[in-house]
Amino acid sequence: MKITGVRTRIYETQMNRWLGDANNPGGWNRLIAVIVNIDTDEGISGMSLGSVSAINHIHGIVNGLLAGQDPRGVRGLWQKMNDEAFKAGNRGIVGDAISAIDVALWDLKAKANNEPLWKTLGASERRVRAYASGLDMPLSDDDLRTFYEGMAAKGIAAGKLKVGLNREDDLRRLGIMHDALATSGKQPQLMIDSNEYWSPKQAIAHIREIERHYELLWAEEPARRWDYRGLRQVSQNVTTAVATGENLDELQEFTDLVANEAVDMINVGAGSGGITGMLQIADLAYAFDLPVTLMNCAANYTAHVAAVLPNHTHMEVLNAGRAYAMKVDNHIEDGWIILGDKPGLGIEYDEALLAPLLVDQPSPAPRSGRRVGAALYQVPADPSELEH
Repeated sequence: MKITGVRTRIYETQMNRWLGDANNPGGWNRLIAVIVNIDTDEGISGMSLGSVSAINHIHGIVNGLLAGQDPRGVRGLWQKMNDEAFKAGNRGIVGDAISAIDVALWDLKAKANNEPLWKTLGASERRVRAYASGLDMPLSDDDLRTFYEGMAAKGIAAGKLKVGLNREDDLRRLGIMHDALATSGKQPQLMIDSNEYWSPKQAIAHIREIERHYELLWAEEPARRWDYRGLRQVSQNVTTAVATGENLDELQEFTDLVANEAVDMINVGAGSGGITGMLQIADLAYAFDLPVTLMNCAANYTAHVAAVLPNHTHMEVLNAGRAYAMKVDNHIEDGWIILGDKPGLGIEYDEALLAPLLVDQPSPAPRSGRRVGAALYQVPADPSELEH
């Protein structure tokens, strides 16, 4: 079996609710994604999702470096790609391209084995514990309650709230999330995510105040993702576990956090080197007895990876309508993501539904920068920011 080429298609759709955080409280509801298909001479194709900015690099890497290679040697090809990117660096757009290619190669390998990816990776069970994540800053109190009650109806009792702009609002909304998750009939587990909006000292003050009212499972990105001094300072001054890592690019960026005891819970996502990178990061965490949690993704496809990790706790689930036009072979049952038996990632596209969504050039991406006041002072959301 040999790689013959790669195909990419851009599609754009509207999600079923608004998503936002402390840096973009008004939020966004447009999904822009790229379907990546790596083809072989035996008619088997591997698929993944990528970013628009990485398309040229995806084509360049596959056609210029991987064409003619056996796609089943995924780890070797991952090393080949990273060695090729050594001088310019395998971060940013290049890292995004490598990550998308790696996921597609793992999908292809599992399809060649005629088995689901969780079996190819060596998992013995097909289920992964889920937690609800609203990316909920733009939601009204009523919408917030409705969202988490809907997740509780699926048996999910853990939830993560976006916080950071106003302590009173954060406490009120945490109470709403807690009570909504309690309708699952289980003890709620609460997490918060401030998306690097706070300085370490601000984070300590805010988390300590929240701890007076609620027990938190973890606080995510309470300081800059790479700031091992600040993250360690937070970790040593609150009871709550400090979680970070979802926005780092590669294994080496996690080593400073671990070596300097700056992280209690490592967030892992496919953007950190694809599935191969995720496995490496999880192994690093395992060596230091650190738990890992997987960040959200469309169709929850990285649950295949979570299923094989002995130190995995929960995977983030958004339920934001991002799987539109997808046929997905997994579902949520009693708080667990249950993986199916279709070969590979278990994702197929309904071409009839997809066709109207395909575009040559997508709309401008939603604002994703750091908000004014971050790490300096709190700027409560203006009502005009929340209007849609």
